[in-house]
Amino acid sequence: MSAREALSEKRPLPDHGPCFVCGHSNPHSIGVQWFVLPDGRITAQVTFSEAQQGPPGFAHGGASAAVLDEAMGAAVWSAGHTVVAVNLNVDYHLPVPLGVPVQVEARITGQEGKALHTQAELRLPDGQVAVSARGIYVEAPHLFDEEVIRSWLGGQDESPSQSS
Repeated sequence: MSAREALSEKRPLPDHGPCFVCGHSNPHSIGVQWFVLPDGRITAQVTFSEAQQGPPGFAHGGASAAVLDEAMGAAVWSAGHTVVAVNLNVDYHLPVPLGVPVQVEARITGQEGKALHTQAELRLPDGQVAVSARGIYVEAPHLFDEEVIRSWLGGQDESPSQSS
């Protein structure tokens, strides 16, 4: 399958309310819409605005870190795990300009027991990696409402902790 075919088969992930990265019910949200590719990677296009400004004309490092955290969490959730982040490592390579669409991609890279390891990148239009991250997420279904879990898992009757 070509990269173009894979991108055409992406499916949108459900909105999850007031999230400040991707919640459509939050008027202050960055407004990211996540998609899952057939191979499980998460992708989105993001354009940071003055609301996420750090240095003049560029995105705040915390805004780009939040987007990468959310992307890695979405990769793990879309694979059927209800998780929270326990460790994030973010590397800043290049400044991210405001008003310019950038590409985000995240994936699961491994699992050790209940810990899932992830990686994510934020790429500028020319393909250069501006920000990269690694994360560790652990199962924590007890922290989430069952309705939220079902919506993310496509309406399944069981939470991942019950089906494992």
